[in-house]
Amino acid sequence: MSAYSIKDLERLSGIKAHTIRIWEKRYKLIEPKRTTSNIRTYCDSELKKLLNISILYRNGFKISKLSALTDKEIADKINQIVIHDTDMQSQIEGLTIAMTEFDEIKFERILARAIIQYGFEDAVIRIIYPFIVKVGLMWQTSCINPAREHFITNLIRQKVYVAIDGLLSEEQKGSKRFLFFLPEGEFHELGILFFAYMAKKRGHQIVYLGQSVPLTDIIDTVNSKPIDILVTAFVSSVNSISDIIEFTDILAEKTGNLPLYIAGAHAASIDNKFPVHVKVITSPTQFADELANLHN
Repeated sequence: MSAYSIKDLERLSGIKAHTIRIWEKRYKLIEPKRTTSNIRTYCDSELKKLLNISILYRNGFKISKLSALTDKEIADKINQIVIHDTDMQSQIEGLTIAMTEFDEIKFERILARAIIQYGFEDAVIRIIYPFIVKVGLMWQTSCINPAREHFITNLIRQKVYVAIDGLLSEEQKGSKRFLFFLPEGEFHELGILFFAYMAKKRGHQIVYLGQSVPLTDIIDTVNSKPIDILVTAFVSSVNSISDIIEFTDILAEKTGNLPLYIAGAHAASIDNKFPVHVKVITSPTQFADELANLHN
């Protein structure tokens, strides 16, 4: 069972710690345990209840009314909202609840509603991408265990693969050939997988190598097939600035300074240290702009 601090709950629910304390004291909405040094700690069920309450509260429910509801009554109201509501924050929090509950059906319903509302690409940009950022925060602060993270990312990965398979593969005039990969030791591929979808949707050709690819395999692919642009990401916290720069320098030397797009927070933090052929991508929207520029 996970243990959360009140700051964890604030980050994950969007409810200020001060407000959480008031709700605890006045309405007994959740009851934390306390350490020997009198620090509040919360369990999975309390996190889930606060996430549910934050959604209902934002949708006009009064805390005094919510405090009188049973957990089942709260869950019933949540199911009505997260499946049918068009509010993006509610959908993101609904996915968070689906993850904590290992609830694939809830995940499917929320995502299906978002896709109907926005279309697949915009549903990912508006709902899934912010959710993945939130999962990353939960991961970094040890708020979720690997099982939950693997559960939800595998569901999302399946959706993106299906979306890619559904696109036509005919090469269009002016299209580029992209090579997508993660360096050795990198396994969080959802970002570049979605970028691959975006590139293919716009008529570009893609070669997707996936997770943890040895440098020799990347170079061999470039030597074996015409490639115009490389796309990768650095997500793992074990990557130091010097490691990232060394990798890009070697890659540039072996591939003739092919244009390289790099995603990930670690790359963004050292953007000004890269040579001109390397461009840091901080969001799917920016990548869409880069793809649009290729046709101009």
